[in-house]
Amino acid sequence: MNEVLKAIAERNSCRDFAGTPLTDEQIKTIINAALAAPSARNIQPWHITMVTDKKIVDEIDVEGMSILAAAEDKASYEHMMERGGKLLYNAPCLVIITNDGSHYAAIDSGILCQTIVLAAQSLGLATCIVGMAGVPLNGPRADEFRKRLKFPDSHAFCIGVLIGTGNTGKEPHEPETDRVTIIG
Repeated sequence: MNEVLKAIAERNSCRDFAGTPLTDEQIKTIINAALAAPSARNIQPWHITMVTDKKIVDEIDVEGMSILAAAEDKASYEHMMERGGKLLYNAPCLVIITNDGSHYAAIDSGILCQTIVLAAQSLGLATCIVGMAGVPLNGPRADEFRKRLKFPDSHAFCIGVLIGTGNTGKEPHEPETDRVTIIG
């Protein structure tokens, strides 16, 4: 199996990160791979914010858990508590993808996200794609976080990616071939 297919097959969602920071070389490699991601008409409607300041990552985590705890519907809070009580699973790096909301922005951001996780996987790092990062980034302190994280004015949170060394691993999910139809 070639290295790209191996990275795709072996990637899984890590929810138990060691606090080990990424190296400058790892960060540079992931960013360079991300910037090579394709987009419709090469518009690149995204912006990448790579947060490696653990204090900020932890602050975002605490804010998100606080919002979930205060919500009337406790299902998401209880789900996160069952997973260790951390929204961002102690990851040393949170990549935040924002976009301008244009026609293909969501699709292009998804492609960018997949490029980031596969680049990290190829470096032996663990990842987890986290939509839940939007809880604090769209919550009561959204404007404060937008300014501190230097989001472009016309952009909104799209998706987050956690990156780091996993404390534990797990097997990737089994492919569900019944979800495929081949015509021709």
